[in-house]
Amino acid sequence: MTDTITREAHAKANLLLRVLSRETDGFHGIETLFCRLELADTLTGSRTAGQEITLEVEGAETGAVDQNLAVRAARMVLEATRERFGVHLSLTKRIPVGAGLGGGSADAAAALAIVNALGGNSIPRAELLHLASRLGSDVPFCLSDSSLALGWSHGERMLALPALPKAPVLLLTPSVAVRTPEAYAWVDEARATSGRRGALLLDPSALAGWSDIARMAGNDFESAVFGRLPAVRDAFEALARTRPLLCRMSGSGSTLFAVYRNEGDREDARMMLGKKHGGVVVTSTM
Repeated sequence: MTDTITREAHAKANLLLRVLSRETDGFHGIETLFCRLELADTLTGSRTAGQEITLEVEGAETGAVDQNLAVRAARMVLEATRERFGVHLSLTKRIPVGAGLGGGSADAAAALAIVNALGGNSIPRAELLHLASRLGSDVPFCLSDSSLALGWSHGERMLALPALPKAPVLLLTPSVAVRTPEAYAWVDEARATSGRRGALLLDPSALAGWSDIARMAGNDFESAVFGRLPAVRDAFEALARTRPLLCRMSGSGSTLFAVYRNEGDREDARMMLGKKHGGVVVTSTM
C-alpha cells in the first residue's frame, strides 16, 4: 500500500446551465452540461502518524483549513472507513477560487479518491459518489473523470457522454467575485415577475458537436449576474467580440469562458483582451 498519492484536479465549465425551482430542502434543482478542462490543481495526499488532517496550499488563498472542501472530503473517507491514520494534503492551486470553475469541488473529488486509495480502496465507487454528492453539486462530476456529462437534480445524477472534439479555451475572470447563494437569490427575484420557461429537447445528436451546442447553450445565472455586476457584463461582451464558437459564464460566475476553432483564434483573442477585464488563462477542453 502506497503512502503518497498525487492526482490532478481538473476544472469544469458549464456549457449549459438551467436553474430549476427551489425545492423543499431550500436548494434548487439544476440541468447542466458539464465539460472538463485541462486546467487543473494538483493535490498530493500522504499518510501520517496520528489522526490529524493537515493542509498546505501553494497559490491562491483558500480560506480556513477546517472549511476547505478537500479537508472535509478527507475527513469523510476516514470516518466512513474508521481508518486510524492521519493525512497531509499538499495543494497547488491553479484554478481561480470562487469563480464558477469547480476548483474547490475538483480538489474535494481528488481528496476522496486519494484518501480512499491510501486506505486500500475500501469504499466502492458508488459509495464514493454518494459522499461526493454530500460535498457539493459539482463534486460527483469531478470525481467521475468523464470529459462530458449531462447532470440534473443537484448535479449528483449524471449521464456520461462521448467527449466533444478537443478545443482551445480562453478563461476570463473579472476582478469581482460572485457568491453563489446571492446568485441564486437574484435568479429567484427575477423569476417572480417572469412567465414559464420554454421547452428544451436534449437530443444526443445535439450534444455531439460544438456548433450544435453553441446554438442551445445558455446559463440562467448570466442575466441576473450581469444586471448587478456591470464589470462581469462588460467582460462577457468583450470576450464575445473575439468571435469564439461559444461564449458563456461558468456556474454562478464570475469566470467567463470562450471556445475557439483553433489555437490561432484563441491567441488573437488573448492579445485583443489584454488585462483590461481581468485575468486571462489559456486552456483546452478534454
